[in-house]
Amino acid sequence: MDLEKKPVVSDVGAWGMNIVSSVGIIMANKQLMSPNGYAFCFATTLTGFHFTVTALVGWISNATGYSVSKYVPLWELVWFSIVANMSITGMNLSLMLNSVGFYQISKLSMIPVVCLMEWILHSKHYTTRVILSVIVVAFGVGICTVTDVEINAKGFICACVAVFCTSLQQITIGSFQKKYNIGSFELLSKTAPIQAASLIVLGPFVDYYLNGHSIVKYHYSTGAVFFILLSCSLAVFCNMSQYLCIGRFSATSFQVLGHMKTVCVLILGWILFDSALTLKNILGMLVAVFGMIVYSWAVEADKKSAKFVSAKSSDILNGEDVKLLKDKSNGLIDSDLEHGQMKS
Repeated sequence: MDLEKKPVVSDVGAWGMNIVSSVGIIMANKQLMSPNGYAFCFATTLTGFHFTVTALVGWISNATGYSVSKYVPLWELVWFSIVANMSITGMNLSLMLNSVGFYQISKLSMIPVVCLMEWILHSKHYTTRVILSVIVVAFGVGICTVTDVEINAKGFICACVAVFCTSLQQITIGSFQKKYNIGSFELLSKTAPIQAASLIVLGPFVDYYLNGHSIVKYHYSTGAVFFILLSCSLAVFCNMSQYLCIGRFSATSFQVLGHMKTVCVLILGWILFDSALTLKNILGMLVAVFGMIVYSWAVEADKKSAKFVSAKSSDILNGEDVKLLKDKSNGLIDSDLEHGQMKS
């Protein structure tokens, strides 16, 4: 009997890695991109740097035999990279064209959009308790993040594109891992080079459109280079843990529990950057955390219910098989008796 291979990173470790690396990269980017920091206002190009380092780590891993490259059709990788890049660009444009309040609302809307797309694409159904816990999380995060809300036509279109592409990208990560029986890091090693190449080429033009500054004219100080390298290093763990979490759980779980990062960012912003933390923020965070706890409980309860139903169905089937065998054996005995009577 073959022993089941244990994962290198536990479920808790995967979530922990994602939260720590995501919050860390937000803090590093805040220092790097803030006017009071190093004013590196080239978000799309920076994402290209992130994927370049991630692709390099993936190549080293494959070359040293730590990971094994598996086949995924090139056209699948290309269309996935296009969707992922549209997600990144759409988010940046949405942040530029919309108010911060509407930008946060568009991010919150990803939860119902992911649920809807999983239902359409994979016929996934959600119980009432899961749906209610998702609403509680979205409500809590909305309380502590949404402030002013201003909408305009261009910003609304960019937000819709960003939400759709981000949701589709996250669902596809899980689908690819199941479809091609490929690990999270192996899949990331396949997609990262294509995203890196496209973002490095197109990123400077997108950033110039967004803020009117050219990356060629930027002065790279020692501090700026340090924070760029720190951001890229954290991005490797952030990307890796994202693929890992979605592959093991679902895009919906990643969205819901991922809002723990929002709570951590607000708290660390208050501690490190002296950001305001009001009673409204604190109440919103408590509601969001409560919703996440209820969501985790609801998902586990659904899993146990599904296992119980599966086991019960199996017992019923086994009982029917025994009954059929008995009927068959009785039929054979009756048949033998008839043949014996005819012979006599």
